[in-house]
Amino acid sequence: MFKKLFLKKSIEETLSHKPDRSLKRSIGPTGLTLLGLGSIVGAGIFIVTGVASAKFAGPAIIVSFIVSAIACSFTALCYAEFASMLPISGSVYTYTYVTMGEVWAWMIGWVLIFEYLISASAVAVGWSSYVVELLSSVGINLPHMITASIFAGGLINVPAVLIILTLTMILFIGARESTRVNGAIVLINMAIIVIFIIFGLKFINPANYHPFTPYGITGIFQGAAMVFFAYIGFDAVSTAAEETKDPQKNLPKGIIGSLLISSVLYIIVAAVLTGMVPYNLLDTAAPVTFALNYVGLETVASIVGVGAIFGITSVLLTSLFGQTRIFFSMSRDGLLPGLFSKVHPRFRSPVTSILLVGFVASFIAALVPLAAIIELVNIGTLSGFIFLAISIIILRRQNPDLERGFKCPFVPAVPILSIISCVFLITQLSLKTVEYFIISLIIGFSVYMVYGFRNSKIQSTTKSIETMKIESDNVLDTDVE
Repeated sequence: MFKKLFLKKSIEETLSHKPDRSLKRSIGPTGLTLLGLGSIVGAGIFIVTGVASAKFAGPAIIVSFIVSAIACSFTALCYAEFASMLPISGSVYTYTYVTMGEVWAWMIGWVLIFEYLISASAVAVGWSSYVVELLSSVGINLPHMITASIFAGGLINVPAVLIILTLTMILFIGARESTRVNGAIVLINMAIIVIFIIFGLKFINPANYHPFTPYGITGIFQGAAMVFFAYIGFDAVSTAAEETKDPQKNLPKGIIGSLLISSVLYIIVAAVLTGMVPYNLLDTAAPVTFALNYVGLETVASIVGVGAIFGITSVLLTSLFGQTRIFFSMSRDGLLPGLFSKVHPRFRSPVTSILLVGFVASFIAALVPLAAIIELVNIGTLSGFIFLAISIIILRRQNPDLERGFKCPFVPAVPILSIISCVFLITQLSLKTVEYFIISLIIGFSVYMVYGFRNSKIQSTTKSIETMKIESDNVLDTDVE
């Protein structure tokens, strides 16, 4: 039985699926890059920057973003190779199934489920904060009871629930329509960020950069681990592989392009934000509008607040998108119930997965506070990136001649640097976060043994082959007698 846990899917088997269990290729290079930007640019700028600066890095949050961007660049190159070679839904889950076997694929799939669900919930909570603050600025004060979780002194976060359910309906009507909505939102978001930078530059006070590293070097790295949450967007690009036109060329462009653009924006915004406001005042879920209000730009703050809501909406949309595709892929392999890989005959979208994800994410957003969510997302993301890098090294050894639309340079050096970077950032997270993560892995393995292993299609196929072999041997023995 132990050996069966590590059964692998072949490349051919991974790439072949029945039409009624396949998704429609409808996303081009521009839509793919915007999908990445929609997932990356938003949460980091509009939510995480303030908390990470106030609690961990101070003005050196600028350096924290650079550290995270470098760590992500190694991972992005690994993603680009795999996505161009295996343009199938599922991201690291699919790549791990091919290289390391089913039990590892399940565990990383479980981590991705964990990551995307909590990420979507965290972003929804941030979205709610911006909406509440914007309404308050025009004299509409929503009761705290319906805008905060029970752990944050309220009862339920209604705005967070409503935005998740709205985006769930958009995802329901298909990938092309979802990426069009996302593209429009991202363009508005870019314009808003430029407005913030232009106005914010005039109010930079150099004194706010002193001390630059109030929490020391340790704070910089802890900040980097915190803001890593902002960079998970290029994973969402790889989950769209099965719905991408000419994936061998377009996926690497979308992954690397979105990471480069977003990194530049993060660093500039972090520099402007910490120059406008003393870092210790930025412990808020809406730091950008807070900074503009702080320097007296109330009108600009209102405009940017509206734009921030658009930006965070795109992050939420792409997080939900990625999660539904992970469910879809695992269901198609038999590791989750088959109803999650059902595709709507008209919209060609995994409808049951979308509805389930929307319901669970809205439940988490309604009841769990923001700070507890972000670190859990980060450790899941970093773990996924480690498995990705290991898979690149394994596949290069096992199948060096396999056709690749894009090749990660300097293998195994780049994947090893990715692994080292991710392990180091995990060590910067709190011990409680690591403990919660280990508990989630134990739960995940238990679910696999109870359901996944028993219903896995590759296990069923192997069992059928073994049965046929035994029957064949019995027939031969009878003939000999």
